[in-house]
Order: sequence, then structure tokens, then C-alpha cells
Amino acid sequence: MNPHPDLTVGVIHGLGWLYLLLFFLNLGWTVRSYKVDGQYESLMGIKHAPKALVWAAYSALLLIVTLVHFAVESDASNFKLRLPEFIKNPADAVIANPISFFCLSIVIYAAIILLRKWWVKPTVSWVLFNLSVLFITVSMTDYDFRKIVGKPDNVPIVGMLFLVGFTTWLYFSKANENDRRIAEGLPVREKELSDQVLVWPDLVYTEMICMILITALLIVWGVALQAPLEEPASAVKTPNPSKAPWYFLGLQEMLVYFDPWMAGVVLPSVILVGLMAIPYIDFNTKGNGYYTFNERKFAISTFLFGFMPLWTGMIVLGTFIRGPNWNMFGLYEYWDAHKLEVLNNVNLSDYFWLSFLELPLPKPDPQAGFFSQAGSILLREWTGILVILFYLFAIPPLLAVTIFKKFFVKMGFVRFMVLANLFLFMASLPLKMVLRWVFNLKYIVSIPEWVFNI
Repeated sequence: MNPHPDLTVGVIHGLGWLYLLLFFLNLGWTVRSYKVDGQYESLMGIKHAPKALVWAAYSALLLIVTLVHFAVESDASNFKLRLPEFIKNPADAVIANPISFFCLSIVIYAAIILLRKWWVKPTVSWVLFNLSVLFITVSMTDYDFRKIVGKPDNVPIVGMLFLVGFTTWLYFSKANENDRRIAEGLPVREKELSDQVLVWPDLVYTEMICMILITALLIVWGVALQAPLEEPASAVKTPNPSKAPWYFLGLQEMLVYFDPWMAGVVLPSVILVGLMAIPYIDFNTKGNGYYTFNERKFAISTFLFGFMPLWTGMIVLGTFIRGPNWNMFGLYEYWDAHKLEVLNNVNLSDYFWLSFLELPLPKPDPQAGFFSQAGSILLREWTGILVILFYLFAIPPLLAVTIFKKFFVKMGFVRFMVLANLFLFMASLPLKMVLRWVFNLKYIVSIPEWVFNI
């Protein structure tokens, strides 16, 4: 069976509808640009040409592409508007490699913060939106990409990514405006425009309209997309890969790097407790009730790091990239169940005893008493235990006297220690990921005799 079948007429027509929708969106943007953006001083010898001329030309190009897609009637094998083959292999090499995937997510996270005043500009953000839609549209001409992204229960994930992008843009757009106003000595926008409205009819009326629109959207969604129902669950036949619901894919991805008790119990519990503790340990009184970044740099940057690379990135990884046998596949790569990746994951004690000292691992005698076995286990794992103790108890004081000195002075010992440990627990995930990818390190402390691994 050919894992890469050709395009069909139905798929090409479906992409034509998507291009048509993008055409109408850019036609509206052209009108907006003509009214708002003004004119160029000179463009190709034409003085005072409107800036909307570029968007008008782009919209016309989209209309031509739309008509080309709708013109296909029978033979789709010779259709030329498809993703070039020379792009697929480099893209798969970047995405299917965990190191490059994580580095890419960090680069995107850093660009969002460092370039926040540039990418939120209306024209720039609209260009980025167009590029993202065109990326998905052109990529849909690849069968393997279409099979994964077009799966009914994966479609909401694509929509979620656009919603995350929009809400992030909305926050930074409002935060940049308020930061500019604060620097100029003006009141923030929320206080200057604090118009009070009545719950009835203003708020309830708006909520009712939103409820009707969302209900209509869900009805159309339910009719257009087939429900992803499969056969009844059976222990004899399990899906490959077997995935959790999308909102648990971040936790499922953590199971690759941590023991189940750590990934499924300790880290989620610490995250929940940490979220509840934040209002009590936060000493910064600025930024309450209005959007700002400059007054909450550490809080916003830390939150975005946990939300984007470590949560949204893990959902993308688990949804679109983790395939059969939980191997990583590229966006345009066939999900071959026979793909085999040879891994030689080792523990820190293996590195210390077998590689560094070139001695056999100390093994507890099954016939010995508890304290004798515990002594052998602690001797074997003392390096990992020392690393964990240093990480949890020595790094917070070091942070208090170095980069977080101002925080320590303002927060006090107890609140700072809570903050530092929450920060370290969050940082443990990317650190463990890097250790696994670079050094094939499985566990820092491995005590299978007590079902305790870190």
C-alpha cells in the first residue's frame, strides 16, 4: 500500500474553500488598510500610492489560487500547487528531533517576549497570521500531514493554537499600550476608560449573543466533522499509539522523563499548590487590574515559559509528533509502526560506577536484613541523592544571594523559599528533558527495590 497517495479532487476543492475564506479576510484587511494605513510617498514611480495596494494585489493572487483549485475536475495527479518535496525532509529532521523541537519552542518563546513591541503591530501580526494559515493550507497537500492534522479529534487542537496566538497577541498589545502610557505619566487605559455598564441588559445581552453564536458553531462543527468514535475498548487490541485526551498530553509526555509517581502525582500537585500560593507570596502590588509587562516581567516571563514550551509545546508534541510506539515523527513523515529507534538510557549510578570508576554496581543481598540492603542501595545511589539534595536545598540560598537577591530582601525567607522551590520544580522538567536527550540519562536516583525513581 502506498503510504503517500496522490491528492484527490475533493481535497483540492476543500483547500480551494480555505483559500477563498483567506481571500475574503484579506479583502476586508485591504479595506481596513486603505482607511487606516495611509499612502506611500512613492511606489514604482506612482506618487502617493495607497499602502492597501499591496494587500489588494495579494488578495487578487489568493482569488486566482482559489479559482485554480476549483478548476480541477478529474485528474488531480498533475496538480502543481503542492508542498515541494525539498522542504519536507529538512522540516521533518527539525521537528522529529526532540532537541531541535525544544530549542525551536524556546526560540519562539524568547521572540514573543523580546520582540513584543514589533510583532503585535497590526500589519506584522496580520502577516504572521497569513503565513500560519498558508503553512497549514500548503502542508495539507501532503497526505501524512493531512491524515494527522485533519483527524476529527485533532482539529480542535489546531483551533486552540490559533486561540493561544490571538490571546497572547491581545495581552501584549494591551500591555505595550499601558507600559507606554505609564512611561509618559498617563493613567493606564483601564482606568481612563473605566465606563461602568449594567449587568442587565448590557452584560446579559452580550453573553446571550455569544451563547447563540457558540451554539451555532458547535452544531455546524458536529454536522461537518464525524465524531472520532472507535470500536469498544478491548484489552486484546489497544491503539498504537495510545494517547490521553489532549488536555492530559502534557502529563503523558512528562511520563517519558519521570517515573509515574513523579509525573502523575508530585509535579501536578506542586503545580496546583503553587498556583494557589502565588497570591500569598507575591509582593509586587503593581499590575493588578490592568495589563502590563514592564511591571511584572518576572511573573509574566515565568508563566509564559511554563505555559508555552512546557505545556502548549508538549500538547503539540503529543498530538502531532508522537506516533506508533511513542516514537517521534516529522510533520510529513509516514507513521510507520515498524520504526525502531535504538536507545541506551542509563542511570546516573551507571555513569558513576560503571563508566567513571569501572566497578560493578553495588547490589543489595536479598537474604540480608533491611538495614544492610538499605546501606547497599544508598551506596549505589549516593551521587544521585547528593545531586537532588543540592538542587532542592543548596540552589535556593545561592539564588537568594545572587540573581534573586532583590526578591529575597523584599519577600523574606519563607516566601522566597516557597517561590524558589516552585521555580525549581518547574525547571526540573526541561532539565530532565535535556539530560535525557544529551546524555541518555534515565534516572538521577534509581531505586527499583523501593519503587522510587527520580
